Amino acid sequence: MTVFRRVSIAAIISLGLSLGGCGFIAKDGPYATNLRSQAVVQRGAEPDSVKYVMINVAPDVLRAANDATFAMAPRFGPMARGPGPDVSIGQGDLLSVTVYESESGGLFVSKDATSRPGNYIQLPTQQVSASGEIVVPYVGKPIKVLGRTTRDVAIDIASSLKSRAIEPQAVVSIVEHRGNDIAVIGDVNQPQKFSLDPGGTRLMTAIARAGGPKYPAYETTVSIQRGNAIHKAWMSSIVNDPAQNVAMRPGDQVYVARNERVYMVLGATPSPGAIGGVNNRRFAFSNEKMSLAEAISTAGGLDTLRSDPQQFFLFRFERKAVLEQSGIDVSQYPADLVPTVYAVDMRQGASFFLADRFYMRDKDMIFVAEADAVNLQKFLNIASSLGTSAYNGAYIAK
Repeated sequence: MTVFRRVSIAAIISLGLSLGGCGFIAKDGPYATNLRSQAVVQRGAEPDSVKYVMINVAPDVLRAANDATFAMAPRFGPMARGPGPDVSIGQGDLLSVTVYESESGGLFVSKDATSRPGNYIQLPTQQVSASGEIVVPYVGKPIKVLGRTTRDVAIDIASSLKSRAIEPQAVVSIVEHRGNDIAVIGDVNQPQKFSLDPGGTRLMTAIARAGGPKYPAYETTVSIQRGNAIHKAWMSSIVNDPAQNVAMRPGDQVYVARNERVYMVLGATPSPGAIGGVNNRRFAFSNEKMSLAEAISTAGGLDTLRSDPQQFFLFRFERKAVLEQSGIDVSQYPADLVPTVYAVDMRQGASFFLADRFYMRDKDMIFVAEADAVNLQKFLNIASSLGTSAYNGAYIAK
């Protein structure tokens, strides 16, 4: 090889080295050393010199993070407590009224009054008027029934007749509901509006009458609009916790919506096209409580030829209270949510157990750093290519 060729090759390799130092070599994300040098690694370090916090995942850190994750799941609050209300009488409802007397020969005389010691009469079915009233003979005035229970109306009727009938008792029942409607709409198979059952209707029953949800429970939310308030819960919480299966009230509006939760996986993982998902970097939750181990497994795991198992990170915004439980001083952060990086050393056997119990949140981002040897190999490939090109150019020049 001539001196010219040797000098040309050396110059190009030197150029490759300088380009590599300037970031010419492609990589999937920041180097692990950069991440660690710019973050708070030790607990209790001053936060005012950094933009984000880094925490090595340990059992106490895991408990604090998981507790916060579970607390974030929407659930019905006070509305889910106590028994369901008695169904009240609505406008347009059809009512049946029966009046009993303790002895025959009283105010209401039936055709077979001599064949039994007491007496009763069943009045024709009545529809609750626009003013919310019905009429009972001998009471003297229409009886207000709108918004009241059948028990209250029956007591009112008996009290109004006691001066004319013999120890009167009344029974009032709703023949057909026409005013106590609720609506179930959204991502259900048969959206509809229907009346509550006289004995009350629970949320799960109402959703079943609408054909059930279209999507799995773990990615479905249920909202109840009651008056001026809106209450929300995961469908999976309603299924697993009987207390969340609240009693419906007249006028409730139930909205069932798909709320797909996703996470992103970047860095030294299988290349796009190898594993399913949206662009192979965005994945949907496959169950209600998806762990970090399940998330990275769904993405195909770590690339054995590129990844550094020691540099495994999860990015999310964490509340100050959670970080304080982990021993981090976040008093100088202005916002309640602090950018946080959780670090896991997957070379340690215990880390697999921690990853299996560290639960994901919507929009979490996983990053796996490349091993240092990968960057060296990239440079050697570039240097080899540049050297070959230089040799070929020198040979042609010759």
